[in-house]
Amino acid sequence: MKETALSAVHTELGAKMVPFAGYNMPVSYAGLKHEHEVVRTKVGVFDVSHMGEFFVKGEHAEALLQKVTSNDVSKLVPGKAQYSYLPNDTGGVVDDLIIYKIADDNFLLVVNASNIEKDWNWISSKNDVGAEMVDESDDWSLLAIQGPKASEAMQSLTSVDLKTIKFYTFEINEFAGVNDVIISATGYTGSGGFEIYVKNKDVKKVWEKVLEAGADFGIEPIGLGARDTLRLEMGFCLYGNDIDETTSPLEAGLGWITKFTKDFTNSEALKAEKEAGIKNKLVGFELIDKGIPRQGYPIQNAEGEEIGRVTSGTMSPSLNKAIGMGYVPIDVAKETGEIYIGVRKKSLKAQIVKPPFYKG
Repeated sequence: MKETALSAVHTELGAKMVPFAGYNMPVSYAGLKHEHEVVRTKVGVFDVSHMGEFFVKGEHAEALLQKVTSNDVSKLVPGKAQYSYLPNDTGGVVDDLIIYKIADDNFLLVVNASNIEKDWNWISSKNDVGAEMVDESDDWSLLAIQGPKASEAMQSLTSVDLKTIKFYTFEINEFAGVNDVIISATGYTGSGGFEIYVKNKDVKKVWEKVLEAGADFGIEPIGLGARDTLRLEMGFCLYGNDIDETTSPLEAGLGWITKFTKDFTNSEALKAEKEAGIKNKLVGFELIDKGIPRQGYPIQNAEGEEIGRVTSGTMSPSLNKAIGMGYVPIDVAKETGEIYIGVRKKSLKAQIVKPPFYKG
């Protein structure tokens, strides 16, 4: 099992450590519900250094990315980031990712930890244009500083005016006494904040300064458990749960980052699927009856017939109600009516709702 540069620090802090995507990661410190609340109301810091970082460089970098990703990379300018996905050849998703345009001939791709090797091999297999690819996943650490007080709490650590970094933009500057840090506003919690990309050798120093600077604002270290409940309250997809190699990105609601103004992997088939109309749709739901939906539980109609599966589910700490997501037939999704979740031997009533569940 791999360690991040901060694994020992988390153990010292008393974190509950679990295997996640091949890494030894902190799932919680003071408890999931408490940590969730800290991010929603104050500021928390996550170690998400297990994520992968690829650099794609050279005069053919953009051409390669246009071919392998669904979104339109030509719309990016230096300092802007873009959410996208890698379509496979069979109508599913290799991975979802964020692309940062550092310069005209230099892009950073941030991919999911469990897919680092798969993504690298996939993009490499499509690289017939001679773009330079460098996998620096083992060299970088990533801290997500999230919450409504994030910019105020971190302002003392940098000369960059953090309030001016808009969503899906970034700056490369000095932070916590370290040069060439990527300061990005591409959060996954719905409560604002920043991601700090820093080399492994500097991350312990940055982590300590972040906790020191945030002390007066109630900052706490946050585990991956709360990260999952926070993203689910926003209706954000998690790879391996809500999207995978077999799920249609259009059925998953990723049509907004699927740009048919260019040719890309499997674009003709996806375009045909869009024109024909999708058969299923990823929907959000809230339980009316008491219980908690979990991944893999059946979604049923009023007659008890299985019509889909839960892809993500939890008890929402912010709303104090059970929420989830899952795929249902398009006619069911359009009705925004009642569905039923099979929990053990019970059939629990639920209402389809449009995410985000948490409105802030």
